[in-house]
Amino acid sequence: MALRLIQALYDSNSKLPVDDYKQILKEIQLFGVSSQVYYLLKERGKFEETPKYFQVQLQQNYEQALYLNLFIKKQQEQVMKQFDLAGINMIPLKGTVFAEKYFGHIGARGTSDIDLLINPKQFGKAVSCIKGLGFAAEEQIKDHFHCSYSKDIPGSKIPMTIELHWDVVKEKSSNFDIQEFWDHSTIMEGYSHVRELSDYHTFYTICLHGWRHNLDSPKYFIDILQVIYKLGGAIDYNRLLNEASTHKTLKRMVRTLSIVYEQFPHLNRICELPIKRENLHWDYRAFTDKNKRTVKKYIDFLDYYVMSYDTPIHLFKELLRK
Repeated sequence: MALRLIQALYDSNSKLPVDDYKQILKEIQLFGVSSQVYYLLKERGKFEETPKYFQVQLQQNYEQALYLNLFIKKQQEQVMKQFDLAGINMIPLKGTVFAEKYFGHIGARGTSDIDLLINPKQFGKAVSCIKGLGFAAEEQIKDHFHCSYSKDIPGSKIPMTIELHWDVVKEKSSNFDIQEFWDHSTIMEGYSHVRELSDYHTFYTICLHGWRHNLDSPKYFIDILQVIYKLGGAIDYNRLLNEASTHKTLKRMVRTLSIVYEQFPHLNRICELPIKRENLHWDYRAFTDKNKRTVKKYIDFLDYYVMSYDTPIHLFKELLRK
């Protein structure tokens, strides 16, 4: 149901649903996309077309997320300032920077932590800086591409968490080279060592991020849709697919974008996808009712897990991790 609403927010030929708003609200809250839906409804001038109870609850959720985002932004700016003074190169990923740049408002996309990409050669220095700010390391995930650090916040039951990334994909799961992201990044205004991703690499990143979670929430669709719309459909898919082939992330990229285009076919009018996968088994209902077990759900999981690697050796190495 929520995907139908999102379709109407991005496709001018689609209309808002006329019923089922209780179910839509349930899904929006389940997946934590109240901020995005509220902002998009307001921006499109369609907020008043929804039921009153829906508006009230959505606005309350949005305001809570906005206050949290404002707090996180302040915390992130303190970290960025310390890194900059220490000469540590870093790139903010997703979060409030993404919300402001691609949605146009800090409250338009809720977030709960801070994600920072760090040059591997400066990782030890970055960890020391983070610990100096009161963050302590949490349990690390073996063979992953980031570490988490948290500290308690007075008056909050939930600690503030920073994830320091040295990559955006699992090691040995591809031929991906993160240095390309650094080479095409630019210095963020007001800093000397804080950088921001190019639009192209931002899109690449959110596609991989969506794949990593098997697109199990509308938020991954919204992120991809929003960048496409923000860039006016100027996505160089030939470059994306050629580079993904070199990086051995092509199957991940094609699967992800094929599902997005299947759910939002109007995207073909904006920016046609040159390669699409057929016989997709992805099913949104598998994520709205996670306790329900179906054959299709298992087939989709196997398809996602086994058919997402470009080479047998990358699949084999991933299987060894399990």
